Amino acid sequence: MRERLTTALALVLGGFILYTSAFGQFPSLVQRPVFLALVLLLGLAVYPLPAGPRLRPAALAVDALLGAVALAGCGYVALNHERILTELPWATPADMVMTAGLVAAILEVSRRAIGWLFPSLVVVGLAYAFFGNLLPGALAHRGFGPAFVTETLFLGDLGVWGLLVGVAATTIAAFVLFGSLLLHTGGGQTFIDASVRLGGRSPGGAAKVATVASSLFAMVSGSAVANVATTGNFTIPLMKRLRYPPALAAAVEAVASTGGQIAPPILGAAAFVMAEVLGESYVRIVLASILPAVLFYVAVFLTVHLLALRRGLPVVPEADMPAWPAILRPGRLVPIAAALGGLFYGVLTGHSIQTSAFFGVVAVVATFVGFSVHAGTPVRTIAARLTGGIADAGRGMVIIGVLLAGAQILVAMINMTGIGVTLAGLIVDLAGHSGLLVAAIVAAICLIMGMGIPTTAAYVLVSSVLAPALTELGFQPLVAHLFVFYFATISVITPPVCVAVFVASGIAGTNWLPAAGQAVRLGAATYVIPFVMLAYPALAGFGNAGDVVLAACQGLAFVLAFATLLSGIRPALGRTAGTAVLLAAGALALAPGWPSTLAALALLAALLVIARHRRDTTDDAPAHAGDMAEITNAGDGR
Repeated sequence: MRERLTTALALVLGGFILYTSAFGQFPSLVQRPVFLALVLLLGLAVYPLPAGPRLRPAALAVDALLGAVALAGCGYVALNHERILTELPWATPADMVMTAGLVAAILEVSRRAIGWLFPSLVVVGLAYAFFGNLLPGALAHRGFGPAFVTETLFLGDLGVWGLLVGVAATTIAAFVLFGSLLLHTGGGQTFIDASVRLGGRSPGGAAKVATVASSLFAMVSGSAVANVATTGNFTIPLMKRLRYPPALAAAVEAVASTGGQIAPPILGAAAFVMAEVLGESYVRIVLASILPAVLFYVAVFLTVHLLALRRGLPVVPEADMPAWPAILRPGRLVPIAAALGGLFYGVLTGHSIQTSAFFGVVAVVATFVGFSVHAGTPVRTIAARLTGGIADAGRGMVIIGVLLAGAQILVAMINMTGIGVTLAGLIVDLAGHSGLLVAAIVAAICLIMGMGIPTTAAYVLVSSVLAPALTELGFQPLVAHLFVFYFATISVITPPVCVAVFVASGIAGTNWLPAAGQAVRLGAATYVIPFVMLAYPALAGFGNAGDVVLAACQGLAFVLAFATLLSGIRPALGRTAGTAVLLAAGALALAPGWPSTLAALALLAALLVIARHRRDTTDDAPAHAGDMAEITNAGDGR
């Protein structure tokens, strides 16, 4: 019964998203409440209150009450949207009750979906709004009563019905549906097979397969943790079968899945939110994120490659390699090409992002159905695949929808109380207006605030509080937002609350602590790239073509040196000399101008030439490739 209800609600939600993507959205105070009502009802069905047989009636009653409250609150706003926007009504006791019930429903579904941490932050924000006047010093404000909070949250478009829920109800929902249908119609398996074929025969092939496949999934999934749970069930057993230490296998999967969150086209769905918050075009956000994402994957591939050479890790056996003819069958490739073609057609012809996603959905469904019917696939099987894709999209929309609704409540309280501006000023004063020190403090706070929270919600939280501290010092707003976004994202691989590592370690059957240590080393470049971007904004596309090329070369040289240094690998030279050369290359890369950048690249090229020469002229190449400190020293998990 519950499964049928879940599927029915997911289909209704998917139909609502497709309709509004194709024909335009309803007025904001209709579109957003309808979306949120469907998301909350679906969330209650997907995440029921656990209870034994004796308490099941009570649990069902709680779910029914929350569903009724959500429907009442959302329905009231949708039916009275014109009056709310034109009259700006005063809050009545009934309005206060509906606001309290709706907020409770949002927080409860959030708790069931991702745990206590994020709802607790929202509760702290609400408590601060009510009782902040009791605090001493700069953190105090004048205090706000229930009526004013209700008018802010419920009777207007700045609270629950604000920008973040608007983006979730349109652009993000359309892309979640697009990505889910693309994966369920064969795109997911094609991504994995192509990754195995492309990277499986090179040193560290299994880890490279994990990196490519996981990044492809994560680029459209919007969640590093969900991606680990999906692709990790294939990549981690593959690496373990090829004698990769379990801790290393878990780390590779966690880092690759996290990297996909900072890569175009959707940046874990944060690209759309960022575009709305900054008033920038979506295309500009995507272009700004390309070079940092490339640098991240260069660093990961380099570390994996050197580690594989050092440890003699085997390549993927030929028996496990899918054949190219099977991968390149029209029935597998054409739906993917059609989906991407429909998406890019919409973007290039000036349609909105959600309408472009609609074109992609129509294209992938039409081609998938056409090839499936031609191949003689039963209609029931075709329908089950499509329904499964929509149902999974619905579950994804639940998490994103309730998190952004909760984040919208928190942002409304931050704006209402002015705590964001206050904290930004305190951080700048504490750092003595030093750009580097402010950035370091902001990065540390982002890592803490992002722990245990999905990508998009983490970005919303840190950007509203911490990005102003950077822009106040003159950094470009887009660069500042990318900076806080990267650090909020990599909190999922940063101990102690490294959720992506927890999931990957569970699949690998190993302790999470050594896996977390390995993940930090493998993803070390990600902790540095944002600082390089602050120093050289051309890395995000600011400046002329020459500036961008120079910044790309500087970033490449620095990331190569830094990733090698932190991995513990010392190619070609002994530990002391190798460390000195890598430090020199990194320092030269950060110095302004072409001469120092070319010198850094020359040093790194010389190291590569020496390493290859020694490997070619010695029988025991790995032993003479330098006094490498193995990444896997601490807790191989064997």
